[in-house]
Amino acid sequence: MIVGVARESFPGESRVALVPALLSGLIQAGLDILVETGAGESAGFLDAEYLQKGARIASSRDEVFGADVMLQVRAAGGNPQAGRDDLERIRAGQVLIGMCDPLGEPGLAQEVARRGATLFSLELLPRITRAQSMDVLSSMATVAGYRAVLLAATALPKVFPMLMTAAGTLTPARVLIVGAGVAGLQAIATARRLGAVVSAYDVRPAVKEQVESLGAKFVEIELHSGEAEDTGGYAREMDDEFYRRQREMMARVVAESDVVITTAAVPGKKAPVLITAEMVAGMRPGAVIVDLAAERGGNCELTQPGSTVGHQGVRILGPLNLPGEVPQHASQMYAKNISTFLLHLVKEGQLKLDLDDEIIRETLVARDGKVVHPRVGELLAGGDPPATPSTAEGDEK
Repeated sequence: MIVGVARESFPGESRVALVPALLSGLIQAGLDILVETGAGESAGFLDAEYLQKGARIASSRDEVFGADVMLQVRAAGGNPQAGRDDLERIRAGQVLIGMCDPLGEPGLAQEVARRGATLFSLELLPRITRAQSMDVLSSMATVAGYRAVLLAATALPKVFPMLMTAAGTLTPARVLIVGAGVAGLQAIATARRLGAVVSAYDVRPAVKEQVESLGAKFVEIELHSGEAEDTGGYAREMDDEFYRRQREMMARVVAESDVVITTAAVPGKKAPVLITAEMVAGMRPGAVIVDLAAERGGNCELTQPGSTVGHQGVRILGPLNLPGEVPQHASQMYAKNISTFLLHLVKEGQLKLDLDDEIIRETLVARDGKVVHPRVGELLAGGDPPATPSTAEGDEK
């Protein structure tokens, strides 16, 4: 069975779906690896390294798309514009695995289904212990949380740590993290390592212990959160009234902060607005907001996705692909996730799709010419999908 690794075509995407160090495990499982020329170059992995580890190099995109299984970072809806050029290359019986954004772009999942291909979306992995080593959202959120703090430290016109010098004492920066999931916790840890005084807020009271274990203060906002988390411990999307009351009570905490990093995003939906223009106006000049939900519209009312804007002396950063700014390590983590998932599907060198397996069933979006995932099907039918956990913990791609 031939496994193809395509060069990413999404604008600015520098990651690659598979790195040379992981080829031996796939080859031992009976797989033939075909890598598009230059696929790993922007992440620091040259064709020669893939060849050395046993892969073959495809001279053209058409050749690599002749593979039985295609591994990509952004597939189908994850690459809605440039990815359309690949639709004609997809054929019946082919398997596509990657981040596909089927809840945000269900129409593209349907187009892949019409081509007769099988589509797996790694964003839909169930949050169970067996799937942790395949969890691309957590891996990419780890990188994003780290990178967000570095962006904030660079943009802030003061240093993060307290410094006692002959010229006087410099007070530490005050950093607020909104959303204490994977990205938020990594942001807390990174900001603390840089010497900042860190606070964090999350709608889930259960994460207080995790926040405090990293040396940050958990911001207690007395609100009736109701069903703030699902049975898996992840934040749910809340109603507009909840977010309105939340914003009112967060205003004071935001005003005291030099840096605010927000991570709340909901798969397939617009991100909730948590930081209003009024809150931004209450911050000190020179303060910085890094909005990790920019790709979904942003948690800050003033965020412009992909841009940095100013408002009354406050800088608001709306990065779209922070993992892509650390492509070597992000690719290593993503490749480990996707290769583990692929090996989970493979038995004796061939794909065996056991739909009794929750991991396979929940990630399978399209098969045999049809969209088979119920939540994606609901969207295509014109309704809202059944309730899904939000990624207030920052688990976005």
